[in-house]
Amino acid sequence: MGGNLALQALEKKIDVIGKARKSKSELEKKGVAVVTDYEPFVAYLRQPRVIYLSLPAGPTVDTVLDELVEYLDDGDVVMDGGNSFYLDSISREKRMRLKGIHFLDCGTSGGLEGARHGACFMVGGRIGGVRIAEPVLRELAVQDGYVHTGSPGSGHFVKLVHNGIEFGMLEAIGEGVSLLRSSGFKLDLAQIFKNWSNGSVIRGWLVELMEKGLREKGMDKVESYVEDTGEVNWLVQDAINKEIPIPVISQSVMELFKSRMNENEAYKSVALMRHGFGGHPFGKDEDIAQERKTSRIEKI
Repeated sequence: MGGNLALQALEKKIDVIGKARKSKSELEKKGVAVVTDYEPFVAYLRQPRVIYLSLPAGPTVDTVLDELVEYLDDGDVVMDGGNSFYLDSISREKRMRLKGIHFLDCGTSGGLEGARHGACFMVGGRIGGVRIAEPVLRELAVQDGYVHTGSPGSGHFVKLVHNGIEFGMLEAIGEGVSLLRSSGFKLDLAQIFKNWSNGSVIRGWLVELMEKGLREKGMDKVESYVEDTGEVNWLVQDAINKEIPIPVISQSVMELFKSRMNENEAYKSVALMRHGFGGHPFGKDEDIAQERKTSRIEKI
């Protein structure tokens, strides 16, 4: 995501530099300046600096903030573009504000394709920092794909709800595929999803990704084990605490758990679409499973 945003920024004549633990030759070959130390990274940027973090949620965000803040000046802006828990973002904003740094929680959607050609940003934070970062975010967003959602934490909360809706939609489409595959008719599923992408009530990117996945990979070679990093689990817990019924989203999480136990057409469909929009792996992934356990700091 971060690399694709950097490439998009270059094309739009936005000065960009990346800080990584190691060199990124694939980005450097395309013109992105990449450094491995904070000093040249910060020196490259004009004040007030606008810095976008593309990191896995959890302690890594705090580690990088603690390392980075020593090199920053009052009025600089740091955005967390990952899927952090919104209460963690509220805590981080308070901590950064005491050091004179604007901290924005920047929910980012659109997958790898969106990051490359026009993303969707949901930004929470105080207006001072938002005004500094907003011109860059609007430039990198698809048309009407930028919104300032309000106070600190609101951007990541809105993105969390977005991810819950996404889970429900994925499950519904997957169940539809199960019905189509078991219908007894000789159906061309790719052609059907192409049809549904044009004028139907359920048209949309996930339907388009389902058609693309069916044509490029098919269903038979897809594992039905679906990994996730656990964000929607937080949403379900939050809803329980607030006594807000979300049966569809809750059930979609239960179905995800079931995907790790049984082979099923619906789960294969979900895996196919998730791979299409986010490059999520097919089958089990130990690193993602670990992230599910460590990516939230604050308790609900």
